[in-house]
Amino acid sequence: MVEEVFEPEIVAFCCHYCAYGAADLAGNLRIQYPANVKIVRLPCTGKLDVLLVLEALEAGADGVMVAGCLEGDCHFREGNLNAKRRVAYARHLLQQIGLEAERVEMFTLSSAMGRQFAEAATEMTERIRTLGPSPLKSGNGFSREEVKDDRRRTETAGRD
Repeated sequence: MVEEVFEPEIVAFCCHYCAYGAADLAGNLRIQYPANVKIVRLPCTGKLDVLLVLEALEAGADGVMVAGCLEGDCHFREGNLNAKRRVAYARHLLQQIGLEAERVEMFTLSSAMGRQFAEAATEMTERIRTLGPSPLKSGNGFSREEVKDDRRRTETAGRD
């Protein structure tokens, strides 16, 4: 019997100016990185909301990487620093609900760092492979409906 290998699903929120350029450069230079890393281009990682990170996990991602500009080089001045704080908060929230904070990570890159983007994507994939599938995925402890019901209850809790 052949044992099925777990291939994690990673969502990578990438800054248009830096990290997305680094991912593009990696592709142009034919530097391989895991195909299970799905890139979402943002104008700036500073536009990333904590809810978007959590919704990616709720929707079935096993991990989320946020890749922004190098510190001090953000095209929108402090967007990457805002993203860094939000990623730290998302990690805190994951710990509070009993999930591994390591499922979410922030990386900083310039558009000339194609090899480093590939290394970050590979590092994130290996980390999540070690952690295993997200408990939020169907059949891994919580059903998506339970998560949605809990979210609805939380959203309406203060309205009574």
